[in-house]
Amino acid sequence: MREVFIGSESLASGELTRGRLRWNYRAMFPDVYAEKGLAPSVHLNTVGAWVWSRGAAVITGRAAAALHGALWIAAEAPIEMIGPMPRAPKGIVVRRERIEADEVVERDGLLVTTPQRTAFDLARHLPRDAAVIHLDALARATDVKAADVLLLAERYPRARGLPRSSIALDLMDGGGHSPRETWLRLQLIDAGFPRPRTQIRVTDGFRQAFIDMGYDEPMVGLDYDGRQ
Repeated sequence: MREVFIGSESLASGELTRGRLRWNYRAMFPDVYAEKGLAPSVHLNTVGAWVWSRGAAVITGRAAAALHGALWIAAEAPIEMIGPMPRAPKGIVVRRERIEADEVVERDGLLVTTPQRTAFDLARHLPRDAAVIHLDALARATDVKAADVLLLAERYPRARGLPRSSIALDLMDGGGHSPRETWLRLQLIDAGFPRPRTQIRVTDGFRQAFIDMGYDEPMVGLDYDGRQ
């Protein structure tokens, strides 16, 4: 059996009986099933959402960021998609938005927004702090640049959330290596301090280390120690 499948199709083909379907598999979304032993994950949920859409949607948002290698995506994050489906079940967000062919790539057999379009959608649809956390992770994974993303704002001048997106994209920094590092950087900015430089290399001439963020002229560095 496939990891994720359409239940009614497996019943119609004789691949499964109703008893086996009920006892050995769990419903992820309407008529979409997975093995009961599989642990929930962003990737599994993304595949489930794609199967539910019958391949008619493009994965975007946090799920797309994860497929591009971004970290820090919670397993329970809703799967965001762009497509023609009129209604979505719990756990899936469908947006009926314009998208061009050059904004779509294939990842693991799924249609996914490019890093640029993914960043554009994250910046428009999430609150600022959450958006910047995921933008930092996406930038670190893909080296996407805010200037490239802003070209999409020119393509879609009437897109929802443009003012919010410009704020989040201006704060994007691939040097943020964890959500709490991004949080600390935003705290400094919101308190009125200049924007810190991230991942500052320090050396005594023989050994080197990297400070999460800091300021060159006063030689002040800050680290967020996740272990504590």
